[in-house]
Amino acid sequence: MGLRAVSVRRARRQVPGRFEGFIVTWDADSRDPAQCARLRRFVFGHTSRKGGKPYRYPGFVERDGVRYLGQSVLFVVTARFPEINAFLRGLGVDLVVTRASLAG
Repeated sequence: MGLRAVSVRRARRQVPGRFEGFIVTWDADSRDPAQCARLRRFVFGHTSRKGGKPYRYPGFVERDGVRYLGQSVLFVVTARFPEINAFLRGLGVDLVVTRASLAG
């Protein structure tokens, strides 16, 4: 299954509604694999196995009020914004924030 299929499935699961918040766009340093890995785990979550049993840790995109718009772009409701802002700034990731509303 390709990345495109995952993105489309994620978009289909998102609950429609009207939201006020921010579009957050970032640019991670691809020369820093540790930064990229931490960012990917935070945004998309991860699965680990212990004793053969999988444990799923959901990512930021799976939280209420967060919409995945595309590569390195999220819509985040106002209440969730401080969390993503602090995380990205804490990693030293460049970001651009634009106030927006989303209807869907």
